[in-house]
Amino acid sequence: MTTKTIRKAKRLELGEYIVADPQICHGKPTFKGTRVMVFQVLEQVAYGTPWERIVWSWRGKVPMEAIAEAVKLASELFKDQDVFKPHVNHRRKRLGNRGLAAA
Repeated sequence: MTTKTIRKAKRLELGEYIVADPQICHGKPTFKGTRVMVFQVLEQVAYGTPWERIVWSWRGKVPMEAIAEAVKLASELFKDQDVFKPHVNHRRKRLGNRGLAAA
């Protein structure tokens, strides 16, 4: 008989303002003390919403410093060279089993 060790996921501090807690929003990154998900604010930034308007729209629960931290963390994700690698075989899947003779 084997016993499974059940690990309880823990709260992960991603920065001064951002946390990923499995008890809040299914572990998606949120701003501390809120249920405002980081992706929601990043979408507002991407749409060109002025940061003052973003702060206002979340009734001050997400300060400008928190928005800056979210943007910085997002940029760090893209700097990581292992995160987004081009798929070498993407063309092969589309071509299927056709060989050079069929081309």
